[in-house]
Amino acid sequence: MKYTIAVKTNAKKNTVEQTADGSLRVLVKAPPREGRANEAVIGMLAEHFKIPKARVAIVGGFKSKIKIIEIG
Repeated sequence: MKYTIAVKTNAKKNTVEQTADGSLRVLVKAPPREGRANEAVIGMLAEHFKIPKARVAIVGGFKSKIKIIEIG
């Protein structure tokens, strides 16, 4: 299953929010350097969906605030 999510880096806390239109917004404390934010996003989504990190993959938008995530 694929999701399009919005990511906010350097946030005050790590959280996953659902917006009014049903899409997901992930806030992470990690900075957008050296893949740290992407790793934090994977961790937050795995925790949110209660699945292992290995089942979450970023398939698009590695350097963008809008990312395509595949769960499976």
